[in-house]
Amino acid sequence: MRARIYQPARTAMSSGTAKTNGWVLEFAPDEAREVDPLMGWTSSSDTQSQVRLQFATKEDAVEYAREKRIDVQIHDPNKRKPNIRAGGYGENFATSRRGAWTH
Repeated sequence: MRARIYQPARTAMSSGTAKTNGWVLEFAPDEAREVDPLMGWTSSSDTQSQVRLQFATKEDAVEYAREKRIDVQIHDPNKRKPNIRAGGYGENFATSRRGAWTH
């Protein structure tokens, strides 16, 4: 069995960082998916590809994989620097603003 351990990234639809603090162990598919000729659905008999385990730390995930003798590939996250202004959007409409607000 082959698996990968990674820290999930934030979704493209949000700027928040919810659900990105934990680590995930996800199994790689052992066989290719097949298309059902009648209905056109995609299916596979590989049930391990549906398993997704969540851990609080990377060390917990690695230890679990070592105990179960799972061959893992670890992907460390590429952290980005925080890009949040001090005042934010509300600063545009503050009454204590020094200059005139124009477009």
